[in-house]
Amino acid sequence: MSQTAESTGPRRAPTMADVAQLAGVSHQTVSRVLSNHPNVRDTTRAEVQRAIETLGYRRNSSARALVTRRTLTLGVVACNPALFGPASTLFGLEEAARGEGYMVSTVTLRRYTAQALADAIDHLSDWGVEGIVVIVPQREAVAALAELRLPFPVVTVEGGHGLPIPGVSVDQELGGRLVTDHLLAAGHTTVWHVAGPQDWLEAGARVAGWRGALEDAGAEAPPPLEGDWTPLSGYRAGQELAGRVSSGAAGRRSPEVSAVFVANDQMALGVLRAFREAGLSVPGQVAIAGFDDIPEAEFFAPPLTTVRQDFAAVGKASIRLLIDQLESGATREGERVVIEPRLIVRSSSTQH
Repeated sequence: MSQTAESTGPRRAPTMADVAQLAGVSHQTVSRVLSNHPNVRDTTRAEVQRAIETLGYRRNSSARALVTRRTLTLGVVACNPALFGPASTLFGLEEAARGEGYMVSTVTLRRYTAQALADAIDHLSDWGVEGIVVIVPQREAVAALAELRLPFPVVTVEGGHGLPIPGVSVDQELGGRLVTDHLLAAGHTTVWHVAGPQDWLEAGARVAGWRGALEDAGAEAPPPLEGDWTPLSGYRAGQELAGRVSSGAAGRRSPEVSAVFVANDQMALGVLRAFREAGLSVPGQVAIAGFDDIPEAEFFAPPLTTVRQDFAAVGKASIRLLIDQLESGATREGERVVIEPRLIVRSSSTQH
């Protein structure tokens, strides 16, 4: 039995005309429904939506761009996307953009230099993005961004800087204060700190919050230990702190180690292991708290007290700020949106 070409060939994708025919409306009405135009009756809108679902119709973005001269595509430039914070920020941005009907084109960089950032922006411009979000966690990223002429609207994320560019950030300093105040309120005379890399703006802000809370409480600020966000660097810092506890040696040179605020949860995991290997009880002998509230934090042994950042809120605010500029034509120069973090208390810092 022979088969026809129609049965063996590829199936033609449904068009807007097919949707209009099935719904019993005009091509223009289908276009209005797809554009969320208000002047469409609810019953008509429902018929069109049913036809779209029945046919499996998908809009042709390229054809729409030719007509509207808009690509509905936003660009994102990110660095260090393997780390939890940048990765979560990127996910939040992509999710928020989809929710607003935009696609996202992302460029990830090994390092922020003026040339690398310029190349990334040129690449995104070639792809026809309408605006970009730049995640700027490090000082060199701010310096690189300051050197560029930007051809379209830009929003920064986590950019604690003085550039005349609108931005969205989590209040990292408040997060450092929240966790330090919590540990002091538990009766500790001071709080030690394992900091992130000095060139990261977030790390510096968390140090400022920690130090400010100690100063307000009249507590001595021990010299911070510096890590690089990895569990291994936290483990090494934990070994140093454990040596101070086990030898009783803080002595006259530095205060007792009974509470530690670690600048991210991955480093806190390393500190916990170092303390466990040294035979130290957490929180019995030393209380520990981290920052980020990674999904694994509540399953640490013991579950980790930490500071939660609302990356979804960061994404929504950043995309909304960018789209507002696109729709209004105004640059929103220097506008800032700050998202408050939340302290999550678990048993690594409290005894039950």
